[in-house]
Amino acid sequence: MDPDRSKRIAILSPVAWRTPPRKYGAWETVAGNIAEGLVARGWDVTLFATADSITQARLRAVIESGYEENPDSDPKVDEYRHISQCFEHADQFDLIHSHYDFMALCFSRLVTTPVLTTIHGFGSPKIMPVYEEYRDSHFVSISDSDRHEGLNYLATVYNGIDLSLYPFLEKGGDDLVFLGRIHPDKGTHLAIEVARKAGRRLVIAGIIQDEGYYREKVEPFIDGEAVRYVGAVDVAGKNELFAQAYALLHLNTIPERFGLVLAEANAAGVPVIAMNLGSCREVIADGVTGYLVDGVEDAVAAVERVGGIDRRECRRRVETHFTIETMVEGYEKVYAKLFAENSK
Repeated sequence: MDPDRSKRIAILSPVAWRTPPRKYGAWETVAGNIAEGLVARGWDVTLFATADSITQARLRAVIESGYEENPDSDPKVDEYRHISQCFEHADQFDLIHSHYDFMALCFSRLVTTPVLTTIHGFGSPKIMPVYEEYRDSHFVSISDSDRHEGLNYLATVYNGIDLSLYPFLEKGGDDLVFLGRIHPDKGTHLAIEVARKAGRRLVIAGIIQDEGYYREKVEPFIDGEAVRYVGAVDVAGKNELFAQAYALLHLNTIPERFGLVLAEANAAGVPVIAMNLGSCREVIADGVTGYLVDGVEDAVAAVERVGGIDRRECRRRVETHFTIETMVEGYEKVYAKLFAENSK
């Protein structure tokens, strides 16, 4: 079914950070990539995001900058002003594509415009009553593993990255790299243990999301030699890390939802050693673009084997499955299905 690109699409991005984010902000990254990809393919797109966002789509904003970047803001005030702006203009669009988790669902029955929600993860069991209440809405999952039983899923569409931002590197360095939120869920402490046992330096980059965890489990090991912490990094900073990386460690302690950094690292040719939980087994081809492991000792053994990974295969898998173009093609199929259903 060919998509009707004359349809008017509203992309509702979060406002924790700018779209696209300067550094951290996975949901804003994906929302922005979808908006840009749709515009490139001829769609009429309006992006609802912060006023400092950068886009080829029309931009609508009532929030000047991301509340995580503005200490004077109130996140709840910013979020509800932002969401309500989109839904107050719902009649100007043929579809609202929300990346705003459970909150936007609460507005969805107040408008006749269909609402599609990409679920970027279930952050807490406490939010599930909202999804249960709106289970008959329209949902897309970002991996087959990150689904909740009973919701009306139209498809799984994998997140896509802008390949031009991550040039392929024929050779890497000798370091192990951890790139992500410093939080127990992401297993920063496990990366430290693996690096120590493997006898390689570990470079850690990312925002500190759990201060207590950082102080207790991470900071005591940062010595500037065996373990370095470089803070949050932008795209250029990521590429610097990838250039010195022997492998990326992604030892998540809970099922991963998607893991953009897995695709970003592979795009640069960096093999990934990831815990065999959640979407990691969908993004990483075990033995081809990295290794799926079940614990620290397994990960240490994988470090010894990772030199045999073909870096070009890492890049090729991303080119096939995890580009903006592939993602947008997936969403075009979802849109066509939804428009056909709505016309009936």
